[in-house]
Amino acid sequence: MTRVLLCAAIVVIAMGVGSCQAGGNAADQPPAADGAADTPGQGAGDPGENRREVTVSDRDALIAAMRSATPGTTIFVAPGTYDGGMYIEGLRGAEGSPIIIAAADPEDPPTISGGTEAMHFSDPAWLELRDLTLTGATGNGLNIDDGGSYDTPAHHVTLRGLQVREVGPEGNRDGIKLSGLDDFLIAGCTVENWGDGGSAIDMVGCHRGTIQGCRFRHDALASTGVQCKGGTAGITVRRNIFDEAAARGVNIGGSTGLQYFRPPPEGYEARDILVEGNLFIGGQAPVAFVGCDGSTVRFNTIYLPGKWALRILQETREPGFVLCRNGVFTDNIVVFRSAQWSEGGVNIGPATAPETFSFARNLWYCVDRPDLGPTLPTLEEDGLVGVNPMFVAPDEGDFSLQEGSPAEGRGHTALLDE
Repeated sequence: MTRVLLCAAIVVIAMGVGSCQAGGNAADQPPAADGAADTPGQGAGDPGENRREVTVSDRDALIAAMRSATPGTTIFVAPGTYDGGMYIEGLRGAEGSPIIIAAADPEDPPTISGGTEAMHFSDPAWLELRDLTLTGATGNGLNIDDGGSYDTPAHHVTLRGLQVREVGPEGNRDGIKLSGLDDFLIAGCTVENWGDGGSAIDMVGCHRGTIQGCRFRHDALASTGVQCKGGTAGITVRRNIFDEAAARGVNIGGSTGLQYFRPPPEGYEARDILVEGNLFIGGQAPVAFVGCDGSTVRFNTIYLPGKWALRILQETREPGFVLCRNGVFTDNIVVFRSAQWSEGGVNIGPATAPETFSFARNLWYCVDRPDLGPTLPTLEEDGLVGVNPMFVAPDEGDFSLQEGSPAEGRGHTALLDE
């Protein structure tokens, strides 16, 4: 197992999202629960608008505040430990007036501990969670779903600065479980030690989301890091760190029971997934294309994978599903050892269409056998093999490039800001 100290030289940029907190008149809001302080104030976006702020310091007050929250409410959670197992249904803000649940002191965040799920939000909209720690759940750390109403997904949820740890630890137990969620952002979160058969973030039937500036780490080798399946489409996985996270760092697709697809099956597990600007350290295979119909992996740095750089697989075999196809793998840096380089670094399973994949401008470097390169299913355009990318100090976690590196324009540090 490779473990390096990651330093500030790694470029990880979390997307900024405004925290509009406008709401109705405070006099029209429900009264504060016991254990909560209710403070009316003016909204950050429009000085003429009011908002409602509530500070809570015990579990009952937190649950009461969430259940009574209306658009524009911000719930500040005081430092301390709160028992998990919280289930909240239909928590809905509005455009420009989200409901926000945040640490009162981000430097001393509250801990939601235990429960089958530390927190479960069913059918939310315009909701933001900030700077909370969720730990010790036996099922999923955080669960967000559409309440089973597949035609009306949950939507516009932001998760920022969450710490999700020690979930499971055995079986299909996810750090963050998302089912039927559209238009979302997960930024600056850390997920550590989820169930060994689960995912750090598991998406089933989710659409138009971004996972950015997060870190995923596991003491053992979990099943997957970030998983996009069950009809998931339009997801960007950008500028994250996968530190010995999983057998499959990003699983683009997967295997889903047909009844769980959102919308009903359209012939693919995943489509239009973009994986860019990430740093993958170790893990068995940083990326797996699994029953997907067109996705792109570009400008990533892959360092010492355990077996492969990528996999092309098909796990859902029902009629009407396309063969895994149209993957794009470009502008990546892949550094590997010969003893951990199976099948030329690319695992191709049956019932796939590897001839539809394209490869371009990747750098492949074997640290102990520079002559060894990949075995690709199609001809690569402008690839580099056997050329040292000249990282500054990889053993100390600095994967930036030295001046004059032949890898310039490739890898996670080459991804330009939009």
